[in-house]
Amino acid sequence: MSPRKVRALFERFARANPVPRSELEYRTPFQLLVAVILSAQATDRSVNLATRELFKVAGTPQQLLRLGEDGLVPYISRIGLFRAKARNLVATARILLEKHGGEVPRERAALEALPGVGRKTANVVLNVVFGEPTIAVDTHVFRLANRCGLARGKNVQEVEAGLLKAIPAEYRLHAHHWLILHGRYVCKAIKPDCPRCLINDLCEWPEKTAG
Repeated sequence: MSPRKVRALFERFARANPVPRSELEYRTPFQLLVAVILSAQATDRSVNLATRELFKVAGTPQQLLRLGEDGLVPYISRIGLFRAKARNLVATARILLEKHGGEVPRERAALEALPGVGRKTANVVLNVVFGEPTIAVDTHVFRLANRCGLARGKNVQEVEAGLLKAIPAEYRLHAHHWLILHGRYVCKAIKPDCPRCLINDLCEWPEKTAG
């Protein structure tokens, strides 16, 4: 996709939704970190249903550590991989308290050293909490970027690098939220809603749906 088309694409996203937000529910950086860890291979809706109750009793690292794995499991048992996630969350809470004063670190290396935190999760935290122009490439972003020609790649690393190179600097802060939301609700995997797509004429996908 040409630089002119890329700019036009993000101009439209910005006009339609000037300040996009994560659909995960949270009040603190720690709660966002917990929610993003839980969201791996799960929907935001299922995570929000779990954390609405969980955060009433364990919304801080101290409370979650006291709750422990056995106490955490009942709150998240409907989320995929819940036992591994419970183990990772308790270990993460312990590390935050022992090494970071109970605060979520801003450094990528420190974030990725936490159990259950990979590059995508770190990118979300760096973007949402600390305002860094990172791009979290989930399945929606990966599909959309490849499909429309915005940034093609065989893996998430290639797509992330391509997006960071292609997206104009003034749009990078909100770019991953625009792309995630568009991929989730319009450029869907099974039946993309091309007639309702606000970037239909810019998209380079040759198999657009008619309705």
